[in-house]
Amino acid sequence: MKEKKKGDISVLLDYAGNYKGLTFLGLALSAIAMVLGTLPYICIWLVVRDLIAVAPNWSQATGIARYGWMAFIFAFGGILVYFAALMCTHLAAFRTASNIRKRGMAHMMNTPLGFFDDHASGYLRNRLDAAASDTETLLAHNLADIAGTVAMFLSMLVLMFAFDWRMGAACLLAAVVSLIAMFSMMGGKNANLMMEYQTAQDVMSKAGTEYVRGIPVVKVFQQTVYSFKAFKQSIEDYSAKAERYTDGVCRVPQAINLTATEGAFAFLVPAAIFIAPAALKNGNFATFITNFAFYAVFSAIVSTALARIMFAASGTMMARTAVGRFNEVMNAPTLEISDNPKRPKDNTVEFKDVSFTYEGSGMPALDHVSFKVQPGQTVALVGPSGGGKTTAASLIPRFWDVSEGSVEVGGVNVKDTDPHVLMSQVAFVFQNNRLFKTSILENVRIAKPTAGREAVEAALDAAQCRDILDKLPNGIDTVIGAEGTYLSGGEQQRVALARAILKDAPIVVLDEATAIADPENEAMIQKALAALMKDKTVIMIAHRLSTIVDADKIIVLDSGKAVEQGTHDELVKAGGLYARMWEDYNRAVQWKITASEEVR
Repeated sequence: MKEKKKGDISVLLDYAGNYKGLTFLGLALSAIAMVLGTLPYICIWLVVRDLIAVAPNWSQATGIARYGWMAFIFAFGGILVYFAALMCTHLAAFRTASNIRKRGMAHMMNTPLGFFDDHASGYLRNRLDAAASDTETLLAHNLADIAGTVAMFLSMLVLMFAFDWRMGAACLLAAVVSLIAMFSMMGGKNANLMMEYQTAQDVMSKAGTEYVRGIPVVKVFQQTVYSFKAFKQSIEDYSAKAERYTDGVCRVPQAINLTATEGAFAFLVPAAIFIAPAALKNGNFATFITNFAFYAVFSAIVSTALARIMFAASGTMMARTAVGRFNEVMNAPTLEISDNPKRPKDNTVEFKDVSFTYEGSGMPALDHVSFKVQPGQTVALVGPSGGGKTTAASLIPRFWDVSEGSVEVGGVNVKDTDPHVLMSQVAFVFQNNRLFKTSILENVRIAKPTAGREAVEAALDAAQCRDILDKLPNGIDTVIGAEGTYLSGGEQQRVALARAILKDAPIVVLDEATAIADPENEAMIQKALAALMKDKTVIMIAHRLSTIVDADKIIVLDSGKAVEQGTHDELVKAGGLYARMWEDYNRAVQWKITASEEVR
């Protein structure tokens, strides 16, 4: 039997854990509070009844004070119960929001690192925070209001028909018209319009952020009009959808809704005119006046109740949005962890008939690639852009998992290795390394949290960072990004190399480690690399072929295939793709601008 899909609110309540019961208690208390809030209207009716019965001898109406105190007690009691209801729902909402963030972060910890290349941290953080924030508002306020609204509406139905069903029906007619108008705005196909509107809002927000971040580049290249185009398009798209929804969908129904709710009294007057002659004829005019006074006052809460219904509908839409955003995070793929993990025997890295295709791509990034790196060897991956070099390197630490074949470290399939053990075996140096907004000491020590200060300084010295420390105001304790303290790209690269040196992992993966360095920094980085690579198994990716001529093996990747393997000399003699790349590289290095003959 097919399992019934849970509703969005049920899904959110599951994250409340042991606090789920508090949510239901809060909903019950909110319903009681709203019922208590309607009882003063009965007291008003009793007061009017007694006054009319003894008119004009008002002093004979002895029960007025009692009814007044009863109305006060009901109203004040309703406030206290509603406060208790919100206390319960807020406690549950805070726990739910906390659990959503924790569950989302826990899930993120088990996703492949490559997932974060395709999904920016800001995007993921927005999804988690937005889901948690919307959930907090929904569970703390909206659900309580929904329960209270249902209770208020039911008590309204009872009161509408308790004294004069005809006047009650007139008030109810206003509610029916309002409900039909609200459904026409929020129900059916218009619900999809609201989703489109929210999507356009997200796109506009993202485009705005990208535009602001890119202003320096825009100014340098004087491309203001062109750079503004995407942002302008997103604004126009958002504006069009907002106008379509508000003007095309909501204008007429909302006008009818407000007219019905705010003018409920207008429905009551014709009914009263119709009833009055019969009341005069039967001698029940005093009762008629009493009932009319009650419904005239009572009609005022019709708009309040219907406004709460509108907010309740908005709350369910928020729940759908919150669950949808959170599911975008929770649907991220996770790494499969073996129940019986094995430890690598040594530092050998071997690709066995490996194929890999990125999600959504029709072409494999790697197509049946095989090669082996012996312990202590340095192997270089080269080839045209898009050939699969970075993809191959990212499969070693399981940034992604292979589609076919296997990647082995120390004779063990990486899928059968504990992820923590695997990560401890591999150190990475990328072309764009990030430093955290903390001290140089902590930026390096993140590679080995147990390392002492002396070990960190030794790693920095090995990474040729002493000149960086000497010029910083607080040396190794200088906080990056504080008080205008920033490092150049090459300097950041050297600090990143210090991390890798401190980690002292037996396998090192280098991805264009000198790509962003100026000549002076490159010379220092090469010295740091020599310290890092000593006695290590090294897989390096390089476009500067001069940096890999001494590699033990060079693997040439083209369109995802390993088309050549061998040493530098062997590949040059073979006259294949590598030989052509080497020839082009040398021609590019030797190229220079020369003064041309003066034109007369």
